[in-house]
Amino acid sequence: MTTRSDITQHPDLAEMRSRFERATTNPAAQAVEALALLTGVYLAASPWIAGFSGLTALAVTNLILGIAYAVCMSGLGSAYERTHAMAWAACAIGLFTIIAPWVVAGNVDTVRTVVNNVIVGVVALLCALAMAAGARGERVRGRGRGPSAMT
Repeated sequence: MTTRSDITQHPDLAEMRSRFERATTNPAAQAVEALALLTGVYLAASPWIAGFSGLTALAVTNLILGIAYAVCMSGLGSAYERTHAMAWAACAIGLFTIIAPWVVAGNVDTVRTVVNNVIVGVVALLCALAMAAGARGERVRGRGRGPSAMT
């Protein structure tokens, strides 16, 4: 006789889902997610806002990085348990945003592009680190609450 095990009914899985739900309903996490989404949208539009759209290589780079960052960070609230690791990809995007004026082809490291990308990159990096730390902190705080911890 074979019995079928359904993991979706496991108590540990239900506890993990409730921990992630608590993390996403935290007002601070929601504020960081909103700031991160705005950062991604600004990064995508920054060549036209800050006035360096004539530097095509960096303008296209910022557009792609901004869209990628917004996509990475916008899914964290709705599907936190599956996408919180994307915050680390967003960290990489933030770091690349900082160094982009010096590594993108062409002479694009003007004062305007450097100031814009460094400020936006630092904000993007801090938001992504906050989301990654929030995910890690919730997992660390959640340890030891199971039945084995009641001994």
